[in-house]
Amino acid sequence: MTHEYGLLEAAARLSQSDIANDTEVLIRPQVRLRTVSTQRVSEDQKADILYSRLSELAQSSECTDRTETTNQCLRFRGRLWISAVAELRDEILQDSHRSRFTVHPGRTKMYHDIKRYFLWPRMKTDISEYIKNCGICQQVKAEHRRPGGLLQPLPIPQWKWEDITMDFVRGLPRTVHRYDSIWVIVDRLTNSAHFIPVATHYTFDQLSVLFEREIIRLHGVPLTITSDRVAMYTSRMWRSMQEQYGTRLQFSTAFYPQTDGQTKRLIQTLEDMLGACVLEFGGSWEEYLPLCEFEYNNSYQASIEMAPFEALYDRPCRSPSCWAEPEDRNLLGPEIVVDHTEKVWQIRQKLKGAQERQKKYADMYRSDLTYDEGALVYLKVSPRKGHHRFGLKGKLAPRFIGPFKIKKRVGKVAYELELPPQMSGIHPVFHISMLRLAKSKAGERPTVDLSRLI
Repeated sequence: MTHEYGLLEAAARLSQSDIANDTEVLIRPQVRLRTVSTQRVSEDQKADILYSRLSELAQSSECTDRTETTNQCLRFRGRLWISAVAELRDEILQDSHRSRFTVHPGRTKMYHDIKRYFLWPRMKTDISEYIKNCGICQQVKAEHRRPGGLLQPLPIPQWKWEDITMDFVRGLPRTVHRYDSIWVIVDRLTNSAHFIPVATHYTFDQLSVLFEREIIRLHGVPLTITSDRVAMYTSRMWRSMQEQYGTRLQFSTAFYPQTDGQTKRLIQTLEDMLGACVLEFGGSWEEYLPLCEFEYNNSYQASIEMAPFEALYDRPCRSPSCWAEPEDRNLLGPEIVVDHTEKVWQIRQKLKGAQERQKKYADMYRSDLTYDEGALVYLKVSPRKGHHRFGLKGKLAPRFIGPFKIKKRVGKVAYELELPPQMSGIHPVFHISMLRLAKSKAGERPTVDLSRLI
């Protein structure tokens, strides 16, 4: 803060002179700072019920070294006492926080700047409340708190390939068969997966044929499908097809990968495997994809404490790296059903333990927040590093936009917002970690500036 021309020092300096009216100090063209007159301060002080007691205190011999009266204005160690009945406190707070020479300082800096020249009871509290309710600060400044919303794991499936997740790996080098993406489909119970090469230009009909040929043919029709809100999964044709199958679609909230963390983590593993194959053996990633699928399904998974093939077929599949002959097991009749049922029960118990451990560690770095319906919240512009929404990007773009009114609560950690017409193409449900409660003074409603939105 530039105190040579700042409001606080100017006000303190001019208040010692015999200025009759409020004044504006011209610093440079179009930049003016308000100052206050001693007459106004004196009148406001006399209207306060504490004035008489403070005047007596100023005249007492034991307080003359600290309290004085100058130009009929009470001072304490050189600082002007600002009465509670005046609007001057609000003016001082506003100009000390929102002028071009202060630029929205934090509560500590602003408190030390103001207390050099002014004094009133609960000044530090008033400063904290003012900064907390500043709409610009809420939109621009970063949050220094744990993300809101405790981890909510998905229910553990009852049987194999009844509950699946799916996602795409995009941006891969184009192969000779014009593939540039991989359709990853995972069984949530056994962790077994299929990696299907596709192209970004595939139509809905082509993808639906692949789904029937690679999934339904081998595992039957699933009960639920968990996925992101990509265009294909939210299309009317995909919804209609799954409705005919009796499959329920479950969508994750925007920019919250923890909902489908199983598939996201698998995609990372798949990309590492393909990258290693191409670097080690050369050629195209397409020729290694089938073996990567086999290797993944035949490898140990910590969450179920066995390989996906073992969970699916009761034993791992044989590979050239097997140095011992497989165990000879002859189960017939009811023994097969009992053995498979026992295996599924063990898998579900291990998944439950893995989810509990995951939730325990995840919740250590989260906070249990809830918002009321009808509350105003700001929406995060950049949900993750390097990703920007609503046409806002760059270092100086606001971190939050809004505020928007909460329409209703969706589940335990998501909320539906009342978005304006300019944002009609955006799904209105957001995870609580994407929201910041809008704070303002009683009776005030922050304004929504959407002039920069696309």
